Amino acid sequence: MDADWIKRQNRAAWDREAAGGSPWSTPVGDEVLDAARRGAWSVVLTYAKPVPREWFANPAAPDPSAGLAGTRLLCLASGGGQQAPVLAAAGAEVTSFDASAEQLARDAERSLAHDLGIRTVQGYMDDLGAFDDASFDLCFHPVSNTFAPELEPVWRELRRVLRPGGVLLAGFMNPDLFLFDAAGEEAATSPSEFRVAHRLPYSDASGRSRAELEAHLAAEGPIQHSHSLVDQLGGQLRAGLVLTDLYEDTEPGRLLGEFLPLCFSSRAVRGPA
Repeated sequence: MDADWIKRQNRAAWDREAAGGSPWSTPVGDEVLDAARRGAWSVVLTYAKPVPREWFANPAAPDPSAGLAGTRLLCLASGGGQQAPVLAAAGAEVTSFDASAEQLARDAERSLAHDLGIRTVQGYMDDLGAFDDASFDLCFHPVSNTFAPELEPVWRELRRVLRPGGVLLAGFMNPDLFLFDAAGEEAATSPSEFRVAHRLPYSDASGRSRAELEAHLAAEGPIQHSHSLVDQLGGQLRAGLVLTDLYEDTEPGRLLGEFLPLCFSSRAVRGPA
């Protein structure tokens, strides 16, 4: 399977997920956006832990003392009708970029209903050619690059579209999660039932048996990749970003999450060069 096929598969899979009411495609309610306009807002990069408000402090913004007001903000693959509308209601000038037209439609619906002015652009996260260099003050990239075959071009593009001093907030999966048999983990009632099933780095395209992969594709599921911490964090550094903070998160109610963090969030800044 080549990278282009995987990207098309994932675009179609997320169109179906969104149309089917995925939790990551359920728009926030009117009350959430009304509260955000009043300054009471929070967003997530991973499952549950709110992003610290101080992470949004951005000396590259037009007026760093004005919160998000006037901040040119890119939401990259950030879930239909969720993060982008909240950040727009909080005052940012938001562009939502996603491979899935259905995901973007949910952002557009919330934007229209609340006059948020969100711009939606469809494309793949490893090619942000729709935007000029230094187009954004802040890029918000929730956990989604597990669906990208390669990360180096994602980090390079994010750095390119950030203005010097701009901030990248990114969420990503713990690669150790992909060691385990997913179906067995979901059914497990004790840690003794977790089964190590895969070598890392893992990809659905190569790590499954032929029968498992055929069943996965028949169910029209997305193709995921584990991506090492060297690719996740080291990739940002190699792209010319400077990491400033990091935290762990887990999925509430998931047994494996009681024993290891399931995901991480990072804050990085583009240097002047």
